Amino acid sequence: MYVSVRGIPRGTGIRSRVPRVVVVLGMVSLITDVSTEMVTAVLPIYATLVLGLTPLAYGMLDGLYQGATVLVRLLGGFFADRLRRPKLVAGSGYAIGAAAKLLLLPVGGAGTLSAAVGMDRAGKGLRTAPRDVLIATAGPRDRLGRYFGVHRALDATGALLGPVVAFGLLALAPGDFDMVFVVSCCAAVLGVLLFVHHVPEHRAETEGGVSLRDVAALLRITGFRRLLCAAAVLSVATIGDGFLYLVLLRNESVTTRWFPLLFVCTSLVYLALAVPLGRVSDRYGRNRVFTAGYGLLLCAYLSAILTAGAAGAGLCLMFLGAYYAATDGVLPAAAAPLLPAELTATGISVVQAAVAGGRALGAVAFGAVWTAAEGATAVWTFAAVLAVALLTAVPMITRARDQRTEAR
Repeated sequence: MYVSVRGIPRGTGIRSRVPRVVVVLGMVSLITDVSTEMVTAVLPIYATLVLGLTPLAYGMLDGLYQGATVLVRLLGGFFADRLRRPKLVAGSGYAIGAAAKLLLLPVGGAGTLSAAVGMDRAGKGLRTAPRDVLIATAGPRDRLGRYFGVHRALDATGALLGPVVAFGLLALAPGDFDMVFVVSCCAAVLGVLLFVHHVPEHRAETEGGVSLRDVAALLRITGFRRLLCAAAVLSVATIGDGFLYLVLLRNESVTTRWFPLLFVCTSLVYLALAVPLGRVSDRYGRNRVFTAGYGLLLCAYLSAILTAGAAGAGLCLMFLGAYYAATDGVLPAAAAPLLPAELTATGISVVQAAVAGGRALGAVAFGAVWTAAEGATAVWTFAAVLAVALLTAVPMITRARDQRTEAR
């Protein structure tokens, strides 16, 4: 069934219909992201100012935030393909994420916070690839960039609303982080209920399960292997959003009071560009748009350290949101046409796990450099690393066949 996507802001430029399941999954992600981003928006301040973590300790926490999904992403994709039940696996991930919010309530130190963050990220890792399979099998493959763009636009709307809700709650009750965590948990439960009752089970086109030998065979697919390597190389040079925002805070480009709204500004740019860049990737090549996104990320780094005040913060957030719009949904859309139907979830999970692992390493490394030197030096270091990564990845990824040809 196809529905009109009138609910998406006009700026996204969608004029055609998309499958109903894509819109429903987008609404589930919207609600779930309201829950998650409420916590994410206050986490840097809560960890560094309330719990007193050092930049290195926060880097390790951010590394856990990214890395906890690596193995679980692989398991989620593998079992979704093996069981032919992507809805069941994705639903389990949403439920684990909701349960993790309960652990935030008795937080009294870094250990409990790490457990809650790890459990939440494990739930995200478990659900991501099976959910993306439900999107990838919803309609023609030559429109996957658009479908993922619609989903990511709705997802970005939740990412936008989450920090706003957190900001409002803390404005009503300054310092009452428990209130933020309770509301976050309620929103997560609502997302689980919507997913269970309104997302249909995927009907597999093939019979029988997959084996580990089948998974290993994915690496023999040339285009997929190049995409995987390029994504992994680029992700290692990625600075977490929280760190970039802390750099802006240390540079006095923003104040503590407005810190949660930095996430909102990034999400606004992401929301505005997710669908247009998805359509551009369908037309001109998803690999090209994906690598261009990391060029935008490099611009975000340079803006954070070269331009002072509100102007620097604005440029940084604009480039950061554009980077997410050019990469987040485009990467699974680029990977899906390269994969056999029976291994789509597994292949997507392998790529996403590589990205998550690279970001985890990058988070710990960035925290270590910042602890040894200072925030600006750490950003300069990662800007240089990202420039080298781009020079390495672009030739690698452009040798793959054009995605428009592979999707047909």
